[in-house]
Amino acid sequence: MQTDPAATGDGASPEVLALAKVVARLRAEVADLEGLASTTAVLERAKGVLMAREGFSADAAYEALAQEAGLRSRSLMEQCWITLGGIRPRPAAVRPSPESTPSPSVKDVPQAPVPDAHGSVFSSARYRTGARPASGSRVLLSGLAAALAGARSPGDAAEVLHEALRGPLGVDGVMIYVAESGRLELVGHAGIDASLAAQWQDIPPFTGVAALQAIASGRPRWLEDPERDAEAYQLIGSPERWRTRAWIPLPGAGPTTGAVGFLRTVPAPFGDADKSLLQRAVRLCAGALRAFEHAGAEPVDEEVAAVQGILDALPGAVILLSPVRSPSGEVEDYRIDAAAPGSVDVAGRRGKELVGRRILETYPTVAGTPLWQGYVDALDTGAVYDGAPFEYQEVIGGVPGTSVFSVQAARLGDRLIVSWIRHDTDELENRRVTTMERLGNLGWAEWNLITDTIDWSGQVYEIFGRAPGQGPAMLEELPRYVVPDDLPALAGAVQQLLGEGAPIDQPFRITTAAGVRHLRIVAEAETDADGTPVKVHGFFQDLSPLRDVELALLESERSVLVQRGMLRAERAIAAGLRQALLPVPEQSIDLVGLCVDIAYVPSDSGVNVGGDWYSAIELPDGNALFVVGDVAGHGLEAVGTMAQLRFATKGMIITGSALPDAMSRLNALLMHTSVGSSATTATMIMMRYRPAARSLSWVRAGHLPPLLVRRGEARFLPLPEGTLLGASRDSVYVEETLDLEPGDHLLLYTDGLVEVPGEDVAKGMDRLGRAAAEAMGGGAPDALAALLPVIHPARRDDVCVLDIHLPRDA
Repeated sequence: MQTDPAATGDGASPEVLALAKVVARLRAEVADLEGLASTTAVLERAKGVLMAREGFSADAAYEALAQEAGLRSRSLMEQCWITLGGIRPRPAAVRPSPESTPSPSVKDVPQAPVPDAHGSVFSSARYRTGARPASGSRVLLSGLAAALAGARSPGDAAEVLHEALRGPLGVDGVMIYVAESGRLELVGHAGIDASLAAQWQDIPPFTGVAALQAIASGRPRWLEDPERDAEAYQLIGSPERWRTRAWIPLPGAGPTTGAVGFLRTVPAPFGDADKSLLQRAVRLCAGALRAFEHAGAEPVDEEVAAVQGILDALPGAVILLSPVRSPSGEVEDYRIDAAAPGSVDVAGRRGKELVGRRILETYPTVAGTPLWQGYVDALDTGAVYDGAPFEYQEVIGGVPGTSVFSVQAARLGDRLIVSWIRHDTDELENRRVTTMERLGNLGWAEWNLITDTIDWSGQVYEIFGRAPGQGPAMLEELPRYVVPDDLPALAGAVQQLLGEGAPIDQPFRITTAAGVRHLRIVAEAETDADGTPVKVHGFFQDLSPLRDVELALLESERSVLVQRGMLRAERAIAAGLRQALLPVPEQSIDLVGLCVDIAYVPSDSGVNVGGDWYSAIELPDGNALFVVGDVAGHGLEAVGTMAQLRFATKGMIITGSALPDAMSRLNALLMHTSVGSSATTATMIMMRYRPAARSLSWVRAGHLPPLLVRRGEARFLPLPEGTLLGASRDSVYVEETLDLEPGDHLLLYTDGLVEVPGEDVAKGMDRLGRAAAEAMGGGAPDALAALLPVIHPARRDDVCVLDIHLPRDA
């Protein structure tokens, strides 16, 4: 039995007695925690065996253990040990010390599980969550579960995973993260360089972190393409080394609070069996990690929780202390049970990091000081303790650090509310100000009007391009920096500041060795009792980068406006030229016994006129010519090509050329005119109608098929051979014929009527067929006018449509 040192030190000081009691209590608590951790580890280990061997979930494994224990009249721990006896010998009665316990390893335990021979409920299918793993996986997972049961920390768990999965899956690195307030903390790793682990020890809530996304979604992230993954994620470590990665969330009863990362140099993607094995391994690891969390858990105090809720809304450093009393009732220590977010101690521990710590354990030199006595008096008498500033020293990382605090303590029930002010934050604040100045490209300046002295921060020297050894520029030196044109305005602002005490915000330019810089001065005056300025505070800000961006944007906007004006002028010219060359009749026209409706609808977007065109004329022999075409491109060039094709087509057909010959010549014409310039192509349909026979002969050059509406049904005509104009010198054009019947409607159209970006053109053609059958099948007048708003509401592109109708009484 160990002897309490406090009982033997009759001549010891109160400080020594207090510390001795702390040491004795800590020893007892460590022993209790080790026992609790061992018990929890046994339970989690037994659950892991069932999860690996039977495919159970964590909850189902616990239920199976409890049910089997009840059936066999055993305690839960006895059942856990019996279950573990199926995979390796029961541990010895005398537990080795932590120092002598080797690191857990899968290779140290037998790999083959012994099947249950008692017909127990462990094999019942109602506990299964999925198919059983393959025999090789079961062997590996059983050994992994046994090794994880011996883990004492998340670092041990990472080592176990690395050892077990390095050979079978090529896992070269393991990282275990837990989430806390949106941040990630690395609690265990293996196979990872110490420098890399230190760099990624704490990850703020950045976007593009695969581990955070896995935790937030509850689904694994498989990173198997380094180049693509580097664009989507912030990769940990070099993508040249770690070719594939997996981030798998830790399962649990509540929200996911952690993830395990597996890093491989293997470039091959994860197979389905590998993914399943890794997820099962993480499920086993989750049990071990829960055991570490539960080991230190304490019941929730509702009063403390209520105080914590209040402290969460308070600024500054405020904590709640609960007295820790000896069996005789004397206060031997205080425990921090709640802390405001702004509470920071000398070691940099903040807010919730302080909760659970004890004063004498964390700050041992406080014992016997006026502060300690102030706590005692405040708790005993209820009087508020308001101590004078005192120095406190703590060794942090081997380096002693001294801070100055002022502390106030007041009783709250049987606890203390303690607040403090730290007086040695100047160095920290100076670093913050320096960083802010550098990032904002600004610096502060102070001018004492009584002593006529000026003080600059370091960034002002950078802005003015002045060596710090020269000291700040006095008022009479500023004109040699300021651009002469800006000097009057700046002088007037300074006179206003000094004469009236009014604050100023004035832009001006200076000349430095690096060139002209655009600055801004913002300043205000501090006055005496009579209102006379005695000191000026302000800052200079270098706006040159912003000015450069502003000028670039203005130049870009000017260029856009010029370009827009040119495009509008071109559109106006092209639209006028189109209207002159291709007027669209406002009503139906009668042509050799046919009723022809023509529509041209320009697009709503863009500033260029398209190359859609038509022709509908009577020929000298009493027949009729119908043409619809679409020239690739927009603008004046497309309109010019359209006019060229339209007039050439009329000329060749009027002089007696056959349709295929005329189309071949048009192709040759377009091939010839495209030489030496950008290639121009066009689609086209050409039809000759003979009224005596009611017969149409037609050819096409890459154009969409005509649509025939007959007796209320719509169908597209079969397409004859014929490639688009201007694509090939060897194009062949085949002529087809169609006999019209009274009541028929034949639609010739350009592609803008049916094409929708991102949609198959076949859908647009089906849509056109249904709408045309409905609009034209009933013989209603103005069928084309009724059709267009239905089939072309968005007006995404120019559209030209001919509706050739043979009346029923013809």
